[in-house]
This record gives sequence, C-alpha cells and structure tokens, in this order.
Amino acid sequence: MIIPAQSKLLFIGDSITDAGRADSGETTPWDVHLGLGKGYVNLVNAMLTAGDPELKLRVINRGVSGNTVLDMAARWQTDVVDLKPDWLSVMIGINDVWRQFDVPRRSEAHVAPAVFERTYRDLLEQVRPQLQGLVLMTPYVFEANRSDAMRARMDEYGSLVRQLAGDFDALFVDTQAAVDRVLQHMHPTALAWDRIHPGTEGHMIFARAFLEAVEFA
Repeated sequence: MIIPAQSKLLFIGDSITDAGRADSGETTPWDVHLGLGKGYVNLVNAMLTAGDPELKLRVINRGVSGNTVLDMAARWQTDVVDLKPDWLSVMIGINDVWRQFDVPRRSEAHVAPAVFERTYRDLLEQVRPQLQGLVLMTPYVFEANRSDAMRARMDEYGSLVRQLAGDFDALFVDTQAAVDRVLQHMHPTALAWDRIHPGTEGHMIFARAFLEAVEFA
C-alpha cells in the first residue's frame, strides 16, 4: 500500500462521508469509533486496521451532511488546514448538482460548474504543498441511464474532478464508474432509495474504490 506507516488520513465531504458521524473529539477509542460514522470512511478504517495493523494509520472523518463545495470552503481552515493531515481524501459535488434538481427554483443553493471548479481548485492550492498524498473522489448518482439529466450533470462535475486530480498530482477515484459496475446487476433503488444515500453495500463500493486507488491488498 502506498500510504506510509503512522500517516494521518483525513476524509472530507458531504453526507456520504459524514454518514452519521459524531463530533467526538477522539479522546477515547469509543469516541474515535463514533467519529468515523457508519459509511465508507469507517469501512476503510476497518480494512486498513485489520489488513495492515502494523502501519498504525490514523483516520479522521470531517464529512458534513448537506455540504456543497462552498460550505466545505467555509470550514476548510479548521477541518483540513489546522489538522495537518498527511493524506487527504475529498469527495464533494453531489449536493452541488442535486440542489439544481430537487430545489430548481432556489438558485442561491445551486453551484455552477465554473464556481465548483474554481472553489475546489483554490482549496487544493492551499493544502497540496503540505500533503504527502491526495485522493479525489468523484460525485455520483445511482442511475445507469447516462442521458438522465441529473446523471449527465453529475458526470460533468466528475470530469472536473478528474481534471483537478491531474492538475494536483492526486490519485483519482472514479466513484461513478464503481457504482456503474454494480448497477449492471442491480436496480438503483436496491442500493439507494433516493439514488444518493446508500446502505452498507453502497458504502462498500466507495470503500473498495478508495482502497484500490491506494493499492491496499
């Protein structure tokens, strides 16, 4: 695996990263567990701990439900910069797209592609020189029909993340492609009732994609 021993690995994003985490303060092992949530971050931590316990990696979850890239920018200093991670993983963009469809008349809640890309780029410029490693995960939707309006828009934002990964020498995780592989065999509603928030199976898709990117065996 390419993440070195005793690294601090921080995950930041929206509700998918949050996954019901408690802001526990990490004072005890129980607090650390509560602070990881019930989603892919917890699964990644469990696999890293069970598979490579000698590395003693520290995993931190700073996902916040409902966040767009603009919300994330407002807390970037405290939730990323001040914590000084060695490795950073970012998954953002779902709400930036979703708000354009579930509240189409609330334009103030929408984040246009140019704003998304510019804000995301600015955040990465702030931290990339201090990071040992960076992982960028695309937004996604549990929808196999690429002509679906929301799916097409999500793919557009995913392409922006791909470009940023190249520009910032980051590992790129095509989360949508990982979802699509499973959707060849299952209907979206079997994994995510609203096409966004999955159960454990969906979170395992994301965890597996991340672990493959960091060459965890």
